[in-house]
Amino acid sequence: MTKIYAETKLMKRVLIVTNDSTVFLVKNRIATAFELFGGRVTEVKNLVKRLDTAVDDKGMKLCDVSFGVITTKYGFVPGNYQIMEYPNVMSNREEYLQADLDKNFVSQTSFMTRPFDKVIMCVPKDIFSMFLEANEIENGKVIAVTSPEFREECEKRGWTFLERKGARVGDDNADEIERLVRELCA
Repeated sequence: MTKIYAETKLMKRVLIVTNDSTVFLVKNRIATAFELFGGRVTEVKNLVKRLDTAVDDKGMKLCDVSFGVITTKYGFVPGNYQIMEYPNVMSNREEYLQADLDKNFVSQTSFMTRPFDKVIMCVPKDIFSMFLEANEIENGKVIAVTSPEFREECEKRGWTFLERKGARVGDDNADEIERLVRELCA
């Protein structure tokens, strides 16, 4: 039995975080946060699927992927939690700040990052700045898909900066994220 444990490599854990969308794919019933949102969240969901099905050179699953959505109504919601659509979705700094006052999503999300080896943040720049101000996610842990104005701050924290291209991620960034995750899991 000991030999099996000695040869088993612990799988790296990756958390992908985005925020809600005005496009609800499921109406008038509960669904998982992963199923509920479309629109700009679709690019991030595609990244989740890509990493979740990736295999290493031995054909083994590359990493353990989790997904979470920062929602206006519920705060941070893991992708497999069931929720319902809601009438108003935050879309500017004032609404993000109000949602954080109501649901404390910055601290919730930051706390949830602790057991993960890497966190991929795909959120608007005003939400990302709230995480920088809170300073609750450890150095070296984040791959940030965000505005160029945060490049220097990301570098100071040992976070990987990727300029946001596309709705939330962009094809080039998805390729680079997979490369970085493969490097992490090697």
